[in-house]
Amino acid sequence: MTYWPGSGDNWDTAAPGDLGFHGGRLADAVAFAESHEIPWARDLNEQLGQGEFEPPPWNEVLGPVWPRGGPAGLVLRGGRIAAAWGDPDRADLTFSVAKSYLAVLTGIALRQGLICDLNDAVADYALDDDFEAEQNRTITWHHLLQQTSEWEGTLWDKPDLVDRNRVLGGGGGGPDKGKHRDLRAPGTFWEYNDVRVNRLSLSLLQVFRRPLADVLRDEVQDIIGCSDGWGWHAYRNANFEIDGEIMPSVPGGTHWGGGIRISARDQARLGLLIQRRGTWDGWEILTGDYIDAMTTPCAIKADYGYLWWLNTGRELFPGASETSVYAIGAGGNNIWVDSGHDLTVVARWLDDDHASDFMAAVMAAFA
Repeated sequence: MTYWPGSGDNWDTAAPGDLGFHGGRLADAVAFAESHEIPWARDLNEQLGQGEFEPPPWNEVLGPVWPRGGPAGLVLRGGRIAAAWGDPDRADLTFSVAKSYLAVLTGIALRQGLICDLNDAVADYALDDDFEAEQNRTITWHHLLQQTSEWEGTLWDKPDLVDRNRVLGGGGGGPDKGKHRDLRAPGTFWEYNDVRVNRLSLSLLQVFRRPLADVLRDEVQDIIGCSDGWGWHAYRNANFEIDGEIMPSVPGGTHWGGGIRISARDQARLGLLIQRRGTWDGWEILTGDYIDAMTTPCAIKADYGYLWWLNTGRELFPGASETSVYAIGAGGNNIWVDSGHDLTVVARWLDDDHASDFMAAVMAAFA
């Protein structure tokens, strides 16, 4: 019988051996995660202020920021907890893990009929004029989800130019980040761009006509038993009026502060939801068809789906299986889902340079 965790702390823990692990080797994997902390300041205001993503003035923090905790995480198999370390109940900022939550909300909008087809032009749903320019009018939901939209504009005082030519990995995002690059046709160029992801978030707000934090709570978090200690925080200037009500538009990360602040335990619930193909104890939160679409490689970026990372060809993380999928955020924040091994892992504040080695250690722990 499929095991489903209860809400809050009502979650079964089992001996590693009972879940198919070698206890000593799994303990070694946990010790590895604990001893390879990301070399970031615990004061995240300090980390962002020193130009982690870009130099002044574009690094101005617009949303709230809290100090972070130390390495933490959980290993689940069959939905049960095989190992935990650090403080898995501490709520911390997740950075770009929030993007994967936006993908989940898009799937809910599609299931509810608020979006008819992901190949529809977003302009057909817009409550503003940001998609009227020639560069933007043919952008689809599919493009925004795969980060191939090439949307041009300024949102919440941040121009898309800030993240043009961005190279992932390493401080600053590469020497050409923030420099002009001629834009391509939507769907023909992949670029990791937080301004465009924030544009997707605003478009979803316009579709739901409700703050996305409320939608996430009602349609996902409460159903899968999350605590009440999480939050999704907007920039101070990110507000949009719908039906006479001013609503916050939340970001898809913590690039400029804000974003999702949540515990490792609550993140593990999202990972398990994806591992179980969008269902939770009789509830269909996401359709199986959407899970398939979300985890299909982008035609021009094989290790990326709909705001979830893929391990196509084991190129992203050689230490993990090829069918693994990930929600990944800066600072070493990872939700790792491996349905083939009935495995969900959350690792927080893990040095990116050692993430694949940690995954290999977990895989080596299978008895």
